[in-house]
Amino acid sequence: MRLWWFLFAAALASPSAFAADWFEALKDSGDDESLYRVLHAMPKGGDLHNHNTGSIFVEDLYEIAVAQESNGYTYYTKTRINNCRSYETVTDAYLLMFRNISHIEYTALSECEQGEHKRLDALNATEKAAWMNSLRLDKPSEGREEFFGKHWQRLNALMANPHIHAEALYRNLKSLSDEGARYLEAMVSVNGAVTADGTPISRNEMIEVYRQRLAADDVRATGMTVRLQLTLLRFTPTAERSLRDLYATARANPDMIAAINMVGREDNDKGHPRRFLETLRELRRDYDVPLSIHGGEVDEPNDHVRDTLLLGAERIGHGLNLITDDDLMLDMRYGPYLVEINLISNLLLEYVVDFSQHPFPEYLRIGIPVALSTDDRGMWDSTLTDEFFVAVREFDLTWDEVVTLSRNSLAYALAEPAVKQALIADFDREIQRFERELERRGLAKVPPMPETRLFICARYKICD
Repeated sequence: MRLWWFLFAAALASPSAFAADWFEALKDSGDDESLYRVLHAMPKGGDLHNHNTGSIFVEDLYEIAVAQESNGYTYYTKTRINNCRSYETVTDAYLLMFRNISHIEYTALSECEQGEHKRLDALNATEKAAWMNSLRLDKPSEGREEFFGKHWQRLNALMANPHIHAEALYRNLKSLSDEGARYLEAMVSVNGAVTADGTPISRNEMIEVYRQRLAADDVRATGMTVRLQLTLLRFTPTAERSLRDLYATARANPDMIAAINMVGREDNDKGHPRRFLETLRELRRDYDVPLSIHGGEVDEPNDHVRDTLLLGAERIGHGLNLITDDDLMLDMRYGPYLVEINLISNLLLEYVVDFSQHPFPEYLRIGIPVALSTDDRGMWDSTLTDEFFVAVREFDLTWDEVVTLSRNSLAYALAEPAVKQALIADFDREIQRFERELERRGLAKVPPMPETRLFICARYKICD
């Protein structure tokens, strides 16, 4: 693309003013590939809404799972149905293709059911591709029910392996670092992990697995700062007891754990926010743990965002139906609470049928603090760059808005104040350097087209 006609007029502009005008010219050119290259190359802040195991790309997950043989774990996956069970004993799990089981589960099956499974490392090319696609929302017919009702159930035994969780965290850090990010708050589980022989692993032992992995040289080499959020599945019968346990774990590990997050479908009424109000008030009598909670990820108007703030949340995950609460919208303008925006997730899970329905630009432009994040990017097969591209392409963001979104993701991070201030100062230096390089060299500064993922290729035809 040629911008020579614009360069002379902008030559005397300051770096930030130049970048703003240069960015407008780039958008007006219609050159989506160059726009994507710039958004990929630019320094970014952090990813504040990132489910660790849903964020790992499926190719990485397969590689990690197969490699677990060295830790004593062997996995099998369902590749066919031989009708081994009577009608009365057939379950949804039995009918779920590519559901992963451990060696212990495999040996407990009948010979007929064992014949329905293959070792994960023995899949042929077609089966391997199908295994990966079973964990992506890659078809128009798939959506919310596929994601909530099948994706996590397919993972099954893989999610009981502590090493998979820890290695997924590293892969996510490396990928985000490659996109220019510098901070991650990852939602992780510390419950339900087992050794290869099925022995339960305690929450504290699971924390140590994360701690040791994060101390490794390859993690340090990413340059990323990471803090963990402990996840509470909000609609389970024992959620209040689990919340107490997570509070104690977070309190014992303040160097690693930034917050507790309530996850799970909000349209399951058993997990409504006010269920936890008295428990949290009781816990806060002794000590406080920051909360960053999913709120407003539903289709209908309700009080979930308001009630989630009442719980003590410092950030709101999704906040889609905040748009239906006029008074709260006014209260949140220029206020202390940030909404974590997940554009691609909200589209693929059918909370909006088109990006034009998304309230994000309204929040951004009336002054409600927002930041872009990725949610379960491995299952969308998308990236943080993709979120920025969608936001710019669909809502015509200015350069100042792009920079503000990145800076917000650091300003509203739940890391320690000194760490947060250092991250912000580093981002400010790097974005100013990036702007100066754009002024000097334009697109010559920007690396070639990076590898793109399924979502951006399928929807916008930007394919490497």
